[in-house]
Amino acid sequence: MRDSSPSERLAALRNVLAEQGLDGFVVPHADAHQNEFLPADAERLAWLTGFHGSAGTAVVLTEQAAIFVDGRYTLQVRDQVDGALYGYHHLVEEPVADWLGKTLSNGAKLGFDPWLHTQTQRERLERGVSSAGAELLPVAMNPVDAIWENRPPPPKAPVVPHELRFAGRSSVDKRADLSASLGHNGLDAVVLTQPDSIAWLLNVRGSDVDHTPLPLSFAIVHAEGNLDWFVAPEKLSDTLLAHLGADVAIRTPDGLAAALDALAGKRVWACPDTAASWFFDRLAEAKANVARGVDPVTLPKAIKNDTELAGTRAAHRRDGAALVQFLHWLSEAAPGEAVDELTVAAQLATFRAPGEHFRDLSFGTISGAGPNGAIVHYRVTPETNRLLGDGELYLVDSGAQYLDGTTDVTRTVAVGTPSAEMRDRFTRVLKGHIALATLRFPEGTSGSQIDALARQALWQAGLDYDHGTGHGVGSYLGVHEGPQRISKVGSGTALQPGMIISNEPGYYKTGAYGIRIENLVAVTPPADIPGGERPMQGFETLTLAPIDRSLIDVSLLTTDERIWLDGYHACVRGEIGALVEGPARDWLHAVTEPLDPAQ
Repeated sequence: MRDSSPSERLAALRNVLAEQGLDGFVVPHADAHQNEFLPADAERLAWLTGFHGSAGTAVVLTEQAAIFVDGRYTLQVRDQVDGALYGYHHLVEEPVADWLGKTLSNGAKLGFDPWLHTQTQRERLERGVSSAGAELLPVAMNPVDAIWENRPPPPKAPVVPHELRFAGRSSVDKRADLSASLGHNGLDAVVLTQPDSIAWLLNVRGSDVDHTPLPLSFAIVHAEGNLDWFVAPEKLSDTLLAHLGADVAIRTPDGLAAALDALAGKRVWACPDTAASWFFDRLAEAKANVARGVDPVTLPKAIKNDTELAGTRAAHRRDGAALVQFLHWLSEAAPGEAVDELTVAAQLATFRAPGEHFRDLSFGTISGAGPNGAIVHYRVTPETNRLLGDGELYLVDSGAQYLDGTTDVTRTVAVGTPSAEMRDRFTRVLKGHIALATLRFPEGTSGSQIDALARQALWQAGLDYDHGTGHGVGSYLGVHEGPQRISKVGSGTALQPGMIISNEPGYYKTGAYGIRIENLVAVTPPADIPGGERPMQGFETLTLAPIDRSLIDVSLLTTDERIWLDGYHACVRGEIGALVEGPARDWLHAVTEPLDPAQ
């Protein structure tokens, strides 16, 4: 039996909505945990529309439909989603709630799945819907599920302990701190809905989600120190149960509603920005006293301990050796052989796989040649696969999951001789990268306060990029984690020592090429500056991989910028040289020589 087409799926969804008395339905890219990367059975947006990005929302109404994506996906969405079926909208410039407020008719009934929207998202939708005189209604059963043929089953991957030699701190100690915080704030319990928070707290890992070592689960932590863990029991071994200890009670997921009901009259902490609105409805029905607050695990998870920092440094050395072998191979293969994006991505994976503690890639490799590199979160497929062409740029954004650390790195390389424009744009991106890498900043500084420094050289030429400059990174967890970020969008979270964050300015010329230079950095503790009046934090660069010198217009660099790049390349050579052999080592020494100021 053939699969249905997007137009047939859209028609089928409208039929179900009519049967349920609804005039429309919201389909976000989300699961019950608000993960960025979803298990196959939660990819409703992709199944319905064909859009495979990591962020987006569709709204299906009786007479029209729309899809909303952010700046990373404005090109991709047009390639994957039929414009005759869905109107294209920018998620930031025209939020879903605003569009609904202008589009819905008075008295319309718009459905939503309370498991797939946070409480904050729901309240935002309600404001938009009510401004149109319409009504937002939760559904008990998602109508997309009613029409989804051959829907994959839920994941059931085994849960495994994350050893103390990698975690650096025992789960008992982490839970004791959390319980003490609850007691200090007069709270009886906290509901945890983010799988990475629970994995970090319990020192466990899994593989329910591609490329991210997560077991999907929920938890309730009590002020007395005990924890109820709602997870499929078949995922757990005797070894895992022994690792957890007696204070962790295993509950089946279908017992979650009753457990929330049992919190009647208690003060319960829940995060409106990450927890599904279903939890707030259930706690309200149980007459619990809900205290809204940020997931209390998010910040301590983001501030890596000494063991985690040492682990990520070691992981980056091994990852850097794999990248050097790959870049050396690419330097020989790309100019003379017919190599394509899929082949190159697969070759990079083969260099990483033998590394000590390697477990997986940290996300699907972005392998973009020529115009495909201008698609910020491009995912190569057999249909879009492209040869690396002479005179073009090739952008590769990739990373790996090691037991001791998570990596994420982007390099842009010239295939053949780059144009003067390419070198100008690349150098401006590099100047922004160096501005952040060398930055010193006082305690309390947030990422939004420094974002402009990465863009200043581009802005001076009337250029910019439509994505954030930096995201947090976990320790053998999510390649994207909060609360820290570097972005134009305001952030109240200060950068704190131990946080790991990306430094990745870029530039993208539609239909021509893309440029991004990404290293991971760790926030360093405050240190005195000679002659200064207060200590300043800074960044330690973790990623170790050469930056393509053929793309640099040295005349655009200041002396200090050249010194930084030469120093960085000397560091790469020193850290990686002993880990690679033969022609790859010779290549590494050649491409990390100091810049020629007269170049």
